[in-house]
Amino acid sequence: MADWHAPQGPFDIPDVPNYVPRRLKPWLFILFVLIVQFSGGVYLAAASDMVGTTALMQEDILMAGYASLIGMSLNFAVMFRLKFRYSNRVALTVCGLALIAANLICAHTRCVPLLVGTCFVAGWFRMWATFACNSTIQLWITPVRDMAIFFCYVYLIVDGVIQLCGVATIYTAFFSQWEYMHWLMTGLLALMILLVLILVKPVKGPMQIPLLGIDWIGSLLWGGVMLCFTYVCVYGNYHDWWEAREIVLATVLGAVCLGINLWRATFLHHPYITFQAMKNRNVIRATMIYLVFFTLLATEHVFEHSYAATILGFDETNLIDLNWYVMAGIVAGVILTYYTFALNKWRYKTMTAIGFSLAAVYLAYFYFTIDYGVEKEMLFVPLFFRGAASVIISIVFLTSIVQSGLHFFVFPQALTINGFTGAVMGATLGPALIGEFLRHTMAKNVALIGSVMTDFNTDIMHVPVGQLYGMVQVQALVVSMKEIYGWLLIAALTSLLVILVSYSPLRPFAIFPKWKNVRKALRRAARMQEA
Repeated sequence: MADWHAPQGPFDIPDVPNYVPRRLKPWLFILFVLIVQFSGGVYLAAASDMVGTTALMQEDILMAGYASLIGMSLNFAVMFRLKFRYSNRVALTVCGLALIAANLICAHTRCVPLLVGTCFVAGWFRMWATFACNSTIQLWITPVRDMAIFFCYVYLIVDGVIQLCGVATIYTAFFSQWEYMHWLMTGLLALMILLVLILVKPVKGPMQIPLLGIDWIGSLLWGGVMLCFTYVCVYGNYHDWWEAREIVLATVLGAVCLGINLWRATFLHHPYITFQAMKNRNVIRATMIYLVFFTLLATEHVFEHSYAATILGFDETNLIDLNWYVMAGIVAGVILTYYTFALNKWRYKTMTAIGFSLAAVYLAYFYFTIDYGVEKEMLFVPLFFRGAASVIISIVFLTSIVQSGLHFFVFPQALTINGFTGAVMGATLGPALIGEFLRHTMAKNVALIGSVMTDFNTDIMHVPVGQLYGMVQVQALVVSMKEIYGWLLIAALTSLLVILVSYSPLRPFAIFPKWKNVRKALRRAARMQEA
């Protein structure tokens, strides 16, 4: 293994001409990654402005944003095939044009199916361009191809851009209007395409591997499964769950797509996701951890915004400034993971315990300090710990997927499952559960607080009905949030206890094979398909 990854001279990128200084070449691709990562189909930070100026609902915009994540996750299973089929010049040019079209459509359309479909396709091309750039500079980041180190860089870029994109979107909308963010990203994507055409040569591999044997039907069916799952989670509360025909149809359609996919996997030679990937122990473990962990942090999506806006009275710019606190936590979490997990090879159990401990601190801080008079600076601690906890868990368990012992052809399928469970299901199921919990808790507390205020306060009769109702709602919201934070804190401490009493001697040893060996394997598979 050591012979595989011995350094072979100074790092260079043959795609870029020699008149570009060698030290600047990797930074050029990092610039491309940043532009692509900023270029989402919709910008969720501008959801309030979009709702106010269009006929779209909050749920419509969330559905489009999650559709982009589904498209990104689907691309994992074919990203290596695309890497060895098309040059970086072709990949970045095509992806840039696709993302420009997506930005223009999303800025003007009011049709929800078109918006969701556009974001789905944009996510697919976004992942293709991101992988094309990151795979090119992988040896620059880690000459021995240690994926624990590489994923520290990946999540610093991905999670960091999510926070910075929110800041850029809100301030763009504040100084002009939300559509200008789409125009800004269109201009940056056009600049990227121009730089690619000037500075990136059409370097091709020794053999162009055809896109044979890819189960595109299975890809669409898996996308349908996740879109239906997301639809149920996002629109469930709005439609009153399975009392509505829309939720029932989405559930049935998702179940049918899942059943067809599982049935096809029993006889297809190369299904889009095999049973070997689905049954892998590390994949199952990562799925369970993601669902539990991101449900504990689901309060971020459910009522952190409501608390800061309704109770503390923050405007949009003050709300988005909180992203800087999360960004600081992400940077600190990546640095901690890099030195402990990637370099010093701390155990998976230790890193998981650290992640859940930070999540418990986040929940405990809000439980004990949530009130009407919390200053903006006081929110630094919980948001810092939330950002650090999230990035630690993501890096650790994505590395565990690489170390799962799967065959190289199956490994990308495991990454697709990881994307489904971590980025999509973790982001939608938790908020749906916590949102429903909040609705029932609010109803209970409104009744209790309303009865207490009217029974024991004679002066309350002189308060106008509208003002009285608002007072009851605000008080019930604070009490309900504190109650939910308490239950989630108990769940976090219980999960931490289970992790601490478990035994796991595994340490990160995720080494990626050489690209020429990957190319040989894909070439051999393509020849078998042609035969």
